[in-house]
Amino acid sequence: MNIPDFFSATYSEARTRFLESCMDSGLQVENHLNDRAKGAEGEDLYMDVARIGPEDASKVLIISSATHGGEGFCGSGVQAGMLKTEMFKELPEDTAVVLIHAINPYGFSHIRRVNEDNIDLNRNFLNFADGLPENPEYAEVHPYLVPDDWDGPARAAADAAIQEYIEKKGIATYQAAVTGGQHIHADGLFFGGFEPSWTNKTLRAVVKKHAGNARHLALLDFHTGLGPYGHGELIYVGNPAGLPRALNWYGDDVTSPEAGTSSSAIVRGTIDSGVCESAPNASHTCVAIEYGTIPVLEVLNALRADNWLYLKGDLDSEQGKSIKKQVRDAFYCDADDWKNMIWERGTSVVKMALNGLEKEN
Repeated sequence: MNIPDFFSATYSEARTRFLESCMDSGLQVENHLNDRAKGAEGEDLYMDVARIGPEDASKVLIISSATHGGEGFCGSGVQAGMLKTEMFKELPEDTAVVLIHAINPYGFSHIRRVNEDNIDLNRNFLNFADGLPENPEYAEVHPYLVPDDWDGPARAAADAAIQEYIEKKGIATYQAAVTGGQHIHADGLFFGGFEPSWTNKTLRAVVKKHAGNARHLALLDFHTGLGPYGHGELIYVGNPAGLPRALNWYGDDVTSPEAGTSSSAIVRGTIDSGVCESAPNASHTCVAIEYGTIPVLEVLNALRADNWLYLKGDLDSEQGKSIKKQVRDAFYCDADDWKNMIWERGTSVVKMALNGLEKEN
């Protein structure tokens, strides 16, 4: 078994590998077409879903990839590898596993964190009828995030302003201001949208179908871009009432943004909200596995560059190609040691989730 071979270089390759792995395992796959966009190669885009285990299972583990598009190389590799190694050949009684491949296929294909509408899907699962959360801190830094040029005086002035903001308020405050989510500037970073996205609606329907009647639901959503290189932080998300259960399943290294123990800022409108609301009769134990790549300021600068490129740059220019590589490197370390770390941690956590579900009555 050569673990790096589970990982792919493009969305198209990753999807093909996932579908072939499902076929080899005798699994049927639901193909949900995103008819709002095309991929970087002009290809159709799909959220693909495979289920292992009994249709009436009361315990369901959902394992998802590519909520943040370009982060999908990581989760997709683990999903395909688990199928190739027949990890789910023998599941605990009354348990099903649902693999959701490429929650955000547009972002995966184009190597963007956002979807086709510049929406960060982990800020989009809100009750929009109740009004939108405010983030006045983001409004303060927005003018610095997307300057008029990317390698000229406007960029230099913007970077100086950001550095001054960090020196005055601290890196944690800057990270929270930028990444906490905003519903002010549709052309800005970490934009949560003004209405439910295609992914929002599709994911809710998928979860309702596969876990709508479940008594216990666990979610493992794969992410990259925060924390030390290759380390998989387990970030508890969702109702605080479920945190003790997550600690019992996964151990004391589970972190919480609300408790200030996580590398992630506090975020509203994350996908676990839609997952939990679509399985209303279940207990919910939702965790994001966050793997580190490069330092956080470099990640944020890659996102700034990507946003600038699609607003004001030229994708086909040398600068555009350089920025796309910068974004790829921020979310996918194409190195064997990193891939092995992803695999070892990911499969270990999946086993802990299945053991945890087995304990539940």
